[in-house]
Amino acid sequence: MSANKTGAATTGDLERLREAAARLFGWETLRPAQAESMAHVMAGRDTLVVSPTGSGKSAIYQVPAVLLNGTTIVVSPLIALQRDQVKGLIERGAAGAHVVNSSRSARANSEAFEALQSGDAEFIFLAPEQLAKDEVIAELAEAKPSLFVVDEAHCVSSWGHDFRPDYLRLGEVIERLGHPAVLALTATASPPVRADIVERLGMRDPVQVVKGFDRPNIRLEVSREVTAREKRREIIERIVALDPPGLLYVQTRAETDEYAEALRQVGEEAYAYHAGLAPAERAAVHDAFLASDRVIVVATSAFGMGIDKPDVHFVVHAAPAESLDSYYQQIGRAGRDGEPATAVLYFRPEDLRLPRFFSSGTVDSELLTGVAGAIRDASGPIRIDDIAEALDVTRARVTRSANLLQQAGAITSGADGLSWTDESTDPAEAVAAAAAEAEKMRTIELTRVEMMRGYAETEDCRRHFLLGYFGEELPGLCGSCDSCEDGTATARAGIDTGFAVQSRVRHAEWGPGIVMREENDRITVLFEEVGYRTLSLKAVAARNLLVAA
Repeated sequence: MSANKTGAATTGDLERLREAAARLFGWETLRPAQAESMAHVMAGRDTLVVSPTGSGKSAIYQVPAVLLNGTTIVVSPLIALQRDQVKGLIERGAAGAHVVNSSRSARANSEAFEALQSGDAEFIFLAPEQLAKDEVIAELAEAKPSLFVVDEAHCVSSWGHDFRPDYLRLGEVIERLGHPAVLALTATASPPVRADIVERLGMRDPVQVVKGFDRPNIRLEVSREVTAREKRREIIERIVALDPPGLLYVQTRAETDEYAEALRQVGEEAYAYHAGLAPAERAAVHDAFLASDRVIVVATSAFGMGIDKPDVHFVVHAAPAESLDSYYQQIGRAGRDGEPATAVLYFRPEDLRLPRFFSSGTVDSELLTGVAGAIRDASGPIRIDDIAEALDVTRARVTRSANLLQQAGAITSGADGLSWTDESTDPAEAVAAAAAEAEKMRTIELTRVEMMRGYAETEDCRRHFLLGYFGEELPGLCGSCDSCEDGTATARAGIDTGFAVQSRVRHAEWGPGIVMREENDRITVLFEEVGYRTLSLKAVAARNLLVAA
């Protein structure tokens, strides 16, 4: 079955979608966001879906894929996530699900491509790094895929909390494949992230299906009255009092082992998880977490993306996440079954130092100069792998430098590689412009750290603060956070600051921005150039700082 070229799904399409969902998933009904998104996919529309963790986003591509002619390509950032998705499809009776990644043997990857060319591959799951290989793109292009899915699509955005350089090349890949219908999926994307995803992927006239960020069944709590000496004891005591399964997020690899051992000593089934573990060890923890209803995983931020466990009862943070984007996604792993769950953040201002350190690294001007020179001096388009080999550095480092140069307008990226934009452009000027782009990104990252501080230190309704960060309003108090329960929060309904949430404004110094949150005496604006800023309404009025854009 091919996509409807009129741009709208027919009644027959919707009925076939429901039948396929019942057959594959045993669902007699589809959630509104699922049905709406699937209909756009069936109509061949590029579609961006932002929907909370646990809302069934994978089904949005899995169900239409079995009805559309051609292979569905799924770009997924984690090997464990790819494995789980394929396993789930096979268990549901979907034929032709294959994986191509670095953990599989050359023979296994070759067999996947053979299935692709023979028409037996309904799904091909790949990491974005695989799509940097010309031979992989050639195999995919020959198969003429009907749908290109970008899972965890926030990774494509430099505004996003989990930016990955290889995701920036996906737009080129899509064009080289003839631009099949594109479906981008994420649980966390504020307005600028959504705009970035659309631009970076080259989505054409996309439909955006954005559902509410609120997870009202998750109680929000912050503990600020804890010293470094007391913190571990209090965290262990609190977790013991909570009902597993659950997650404890920490900042360092050493802490994963320390807390996991402390929990085991008090009789809990606890495992440590971080990116430094061997693949087999990571897989074992992953499987134990999914299999047990008593397990607690102590992890760095490396754990959790794509985890499909509905009955997680708590997510505890021993220290602040690097941003509210990350924090929202991590606590969203609790209560996916709709049952009550708890999110607790242990906050000490000193603990903000680690994410601030990561947010303020210096630009490698020498590498930028080397990459710029290699591209400018090449006789034609040059590939990232060739630059990495010539400079004897990793591909990832070259990719980051190339991304900055591209954002600065010094280079362009095409099917054949990277090209210098204009021969008259001085490489030194290009490097300076790229460094300025990096500085802008660092500035934005630092403001995100400060918004994390704001959430932890607010005495107002925490859900109001959290949702406002994503540009969403909540009428009245949530009644399910520590501030509301302590009586410190005040209602925000009916506020008229003159600057509505989601309205576009321009600041006299900081340029264009989007209003994200209103309070009685201040507003929070996300500026394109300087990130998040909270402005006093009195100062705005007195100095005429903001105007509607």
